[in-house]
Amino acid sequence: MSRRRADAPATHPRHERRGEARAPAVVATLTAITLYLALPQQLLVAPRYVLPALEVLLLLPLIAINPRRLTRQTKTFRILSLTLVLLIVISNLVALGILVHELLNAQVEDGRALLVAALQVWLTNVIAFGLAYWELDRGGPVSRTQLPRDQLPLADFRFSQDENDDAVGEVADGASGTSDWVPSLPDYLYVSVTNSTAFSPTDTMPLSTRAKLLMSVQSVSALLTSLLVIARAVSILH
Repeated sequence: MSRRRADAPATHPRHERRGEARAPAVVATLTAITLYLALPQQLLVAPRYVLPALEVLLLLPLIAINPRRLTRQTKTFRILSLTLVLLIVISNLVALGILVHELLNAQVEDGRALLVAALQVWLTNVIAFGLAYWELDRGGPVSRTQLPRDQLPLADFRFSQDENDDAVGEVADGASGTSDWVPSLPDYLYVSVTNSTAFSPTDTMPLSTRAKLLMSVQSVSALLTSLLVIARAVSILH
């Protein structure tokens, strides 16, 4: 039998008010920080441990506020979480800019190190923008699970589940209007991966201006990494 909105409190985690698990976001953030730490020194704008240490300092109070599940949100929590994501995004874009500058204006001898650095920047790009989409869409991860749907801020992204209410039963049962589905971090990381590989939206469409701008910046940076940086590194290897 098809699940209905009236049954959602018993069948869907959103209405249990448990919130998203904290661990996936922590793992993604620490992965991005580790990738930055492993970059060559010439791609860093500050001493190697300065930015990672600052990012960890921003992450710790976020874990303290919501240690296991994301259920509480204060103004301070929101500012800290957005600042952390912004710092990761900007530091990685700066590293990409320096990498491109080094390729265009310097003699590059170590092609293998350059190729590894390019892959690190690309992967960090995927994680950073996935976290950014996750933090911004519909008010962020806390709002998406804790607020009634009619009180959610306007969506930045339209997922396929938001349009599947009139599909066949096994598809419609998982749709937003039927099961009260909302996206979680893996959904936004998937959006980020597809945007970084296809350089355009695939099954998830940006709705707001800020979402379109973010996806544009990500696409251009991924394109630079893929076509210019990696291509030049491979040519050096030969």
